[in-house]
Amino acid sequence: MRPQSALLASFSALLLGSAHAIGFTVGIGFDLGGREDAGFNQTVYQGVQRVLGETGGQVRTFEPKQFDEVGRGIPGLVRSGAKVVVGVGYANNAALTAAAAKAPDTRFILVDDLPKGANTVGLRFREQEGSFLAGYLAGKQSATGRVGFIGGTDIPVIRRFKAGFEAGVAFACSDCQVTSVYVSDSSAGFNLPGTAKLLAAQLTRNGNDIIYAAAGASGRGVIDQIKAQPCLKAGALPPDLKFRADPYAGVTKSAAYRKACAGDSRPVFFIGVDTNQNALGDFDKNPATLNHGLTSMLKRVDNAVYAVVKDVAMGRPWKSGDRSFGLNNGGIGLAFDRYNEALIPAQIKTNLEKLEALIVKGTVKVPAQ
Repeated sequence: MRPQSALLASFSALLLGSAHAIGFTVGIGFDLGGREDAGFNQTVYQGVQRVLGETGGQVRTFEPKQFDEVGRGIPGLVRSGAKVVVGVGYANNAALTAAAAKAPDTRFILVDDLPKGANTVGLRFREQEGSFLAGYLAGKQSATGRVGFIGGTDIPVIRRFKAGFEAGVAFACSDCQVTSVYVSDSSAGFNLPGTAKLLAAQLTRNGNDIIYAAAGASGRGVIDQIKAQPCLKAGALPPDLKFRADPYAGVTKSAAYRKACAGDSRPVFFIGVDTNQNALGDFDKNPATLNHGLTSMLKRVDNAVYAVVKDVAMGRPWKSGDRSFGLNNGGIGLAFDRYNEALIPAQIKTNLEKLEALIVKGTVKVPAQ
């Protein structure tokens, strides 16, 4: 048996750990779209919940309803007793930086931008790396040689998505064209699915058969448009455009698709972002038939947030500043599952794996702007 003093010390440590867990509060200031946006708001929430599931504690949140409300909830989260406050998106930076200066004992995390202060950390991702792989896939699998990009708004993080995607398309297909547009000139562009749907309709009219949307909740509008118009027909193509070979000729189609897209046609696809959105393209609820989610470019925000919040919860040393995530450390990747298995030939998957290794090694340089 262990000495009684050791048992008492162990019991005291257990009590202290439990008390710490019970009193541990995490605050989350969301960007537009909220915790169920199927994007990085949602993944932030999931990362925090993983920590609390292991350590105990509670979460308090603030969900803005319109653009000018983003950041307003940060001071209230600090007043609520949060030990760590997470701000989602660059629009929370000013409020988070100001709150950090007034609350030096609180830890602050900002996703997608770099705040100021010794008690802050910025979680930033090399979106261009995963977007390059998505662009390569789009360039190889487009049946028209035209693909589209829809960004939420013109800011550095979205430019990284755009630059990587355009470079990947060019790497795969020298004569392919990329048309890039933005939903809005402000952060509101991440929560305007109706506008994104109109942009997607315009892109498909111009012959773009694959659309990559880095636009948060607005991306749902792109998916809605593709659900309403799941294919391009030869007779509706612009006069200067003709179909190339059909990469999906051997993929089983549903009866509804065959009826809607009879004749000379090609399917239209979206590329999801942040989380695995492949299943959203399964319009007939049958993964064995043609799905319209070609892949998703994953930002493992949940893992990044989990790691930093867990450090705070466990009382580990704080490391402020910039933390970068990409292909080399599991922060970025493409989604492959039963929903897109039939859409991507084995050789292209092998090429993607080789490209990923070359990017990590530095042999292939991916532009960020």
